[in-house]
Amino acid sequence: MNPAAEFDLIVYGASGFTGRLVAEYLNARYGVGGEVSWAMAGRSADKLAAVRDEIGAPATVPLVVADAADPASLDAMVRRARAIVTTVGPYQLYGNELVAACAAAGTDYLDLCGEPAWMRHMIDAHDAAAKASGARILFSCGFDSIPFELGVYFLQEAAKRQFGGPVPRVKGRVRAMQGGFSGGTAASLKATMAAAAKDPGVLDLLRSPFALAPGFDGPPQPHGMKPEEDPDLGAWVAPFVMAPINTKNVHRSNFLMGHPYGRDFVYDEMMIAGPGERGAAVAKAMADAGASMGGDGGPKPGEGPSKEEREAGFYDVLFLGLAADGRQIRVGVKGDRDPGYGSTSKMLAEAAICLVKEAPEVPGGIWTPGAALGHRLVERLTRNAGLSFEVEAA
Repeated sequence: MNPAAEFDLIVYGASGFTGRLVAEYLNARYGVGGEVSWAMAGRSADKLAAVRDEIGAPATVPLVVADAADPASLDAMVRRARAIVTTVGPYQLYGNELVAACAAAGTDYLDLCGEPAWMRHMIDAHDAAAKASGARILFSCGFDSIPFELGVYFLQEAAKRQFGGPVPRVKGRVRAMQGGFSGGTAASLKATMAAAAKDPGVLDLLRSPFALAPGFDGPPQPHGMKPEEDPDLGAWVAPFVMAPINTKNVHRSNFLMGHPYGRDFVYDEMMIAGPGERGAAVAKAMADAGASMGGDGGPKPGEGPSKEEREAGFYDVLFLGLAADGRQIRVGVKGDRDPGYGSTSKMLAEAAICLVKEAPEVPGGIWTPGAALGHRLVERLTRNAGLSFEVEAA
């Protein structure tokens, strides 16, 4: 963290669709001149000024011009902030220099990355520098992967209270969701597939559940790539398109915290389709729809749903913990906006505020939000961002 900085947060990419939502949220909830000092950054001062006016922010909100193609401008930006909140992706195309600049300067960094191969490259390249400078670097601070990473954390904390220890097996099951993924998510998937086509090592990282836990190789994990009947739920389940990144982040959290879930921990994610023959048919249809993710449909980066569509969106995820003696524990995690934009923008902003305001003792390094912030982030998201975490009747 950069304690002498001018601002608590700089939102980099504030003239883009998701960055604008982050700035809009900060203005609406925290205003200007209050407990959080923040600025908007991007390539064009004129575009930033237009967005500032459109979201109703006062003219006193500072504007910072910075460009991923101009490392000097990034260096200047990171020295002005305690934390950089970046929505400029795909990160494998536009994020390398910014991570390097933050790691060198001791400035915290938070993003929405769902690109595990790039994240591993950044861990290998910059974790040591971040530890030395005190920079806390947090990837995946949106729908991928905060509800899932914190859902498992919340369940395991409840299991310790109820069972006296963690459970070795957790299933993440999406019960309901309205609102799609962001255009940036689709663009990131395309960029990742292009990188894998050029470098077989990228494909190896994508396949490994423990790709983000360097030096650790845990037990075999369910692949979750085809519909199946889940006996613990009495329902059919289908592949979940975000599982390949979420599961890696959950395992990295366990790794960073010293394996409190156990070194034999098994975790997977799928979507609930329903029971019987109808459930099987729905699961197949869901799997076919998921396989088309990353095509030319859906929003382009910089585009997204209307305010009404975002506010009508939601998600509901069940986490089912299975103890070795057969006992079960269930946790529900819900969000009150569409996952890809409305909820993601709130989670990113609140994770950044939690990091700089409530977690000064967290040392430098490349973290997951859950491992760095734990219960503090659960409480903050529950209080401010429309999420709920609840133990349910088994």
